[in-house]
Amino acid sequence: MTTQQMFIEELKQAPEPIVKEVYLFFRFLRDKADEETFNGLTLSESSLAADWQSKEEDEAWKNL
Repeated sequence: MTTQQMFIEELKQAPEPIVKEVYLFFRFLRDKADEETFNGLTLSESSLAADWQSKEEDEAWKNL
């Protein structure tokens, strides 16, 4: 039996207040995981590209 199947069997037997609490906790964990994948650097890359894609920048970094 998979973890998901065991979880579903437990949920079937649990009283509604516990099911609701588990559901809210699950949503919290899922939302938290979504926030952790947020990367502001990726979002700012396009706005900074104008500065990065220049001859001066290429010259400054060419020896590294």
